[in-house]
Amino acid sequence: MSARPDPAPHLPGGSAGGPILQLTASPRGTESVSRRFGDLVLARLLARSPGAGTITRDLVAAPPPLVDDAFAGAIIGPPDPDHPALAGSEVLIRELESASAVVIATPMHNYGVPAVLKAWVDQIVRIHRTFASTPAGKQGLLADRPVYLVVASGGWFTQPSPIGTPPQPDFLTPYLRAVLGTIGLRTLHVFALEGVTRGAEARAMAFDAATIRLDSLLPQP
Repeated sequence: MSARPDPAPHLPGGSAGGPILQLTASPRGTESVSRRFGDLVLARLLARSPGAGTITRDLVAAPPPLVDDAFAGAIIGPPDPDHPALAGSEVLIRELESASAVVIATPMHNYGVPAVLKAWVDQIVRIHRTFASTPAGKQGLLADRPVYLVVASGGWFTQPSPIGTPPQPDFLTPYLRAVLGTIGLRTLHVFALEGVTRGAEARAMAFDAATIRLDSLLPQP
């Protein structure tokens, strides 16, 4: 199903046996490389749990609310999940809480996360709700579940390019690993599709390399 950050009923169940949450962050729609490979990951997960169902959220088609003054004031005040300024945040968090697994398919924009994905993060990382501040540091309040992160990039960031150009900076995967870990999601599997704007051959090679990793992580039933 498609979902929007509007008032919605609480999703039943918990993470165990729950639906698979699929997030897409590319503006390229069906032409998106990250989305196409994310669909492959989703298909493997559904083959293993055919009754799981999905929650699909296109962050470009329905961007999460940006943090505004009302939201900022609500999160630093007394915990109140019914605060009107937190309504959109609650929908997104409940989707996440209900999910048995999460698939995030995103391009890399200027070495980092797209704006719409950052907006989603800002809505789901909330003190008193998804993490607590303790003397030992931030402690995640959500149960861990696997997150499958598909990253498509026009350049190479895990290794030099085929012609020897040094790898570009990567602030996307370390950031998501840290911020998702803050709320308790520590099991992160990354699929890097690199050089996808360098022609059909480069895209095919990127898909082949990512598929090898997918086969090792989620073998076909």
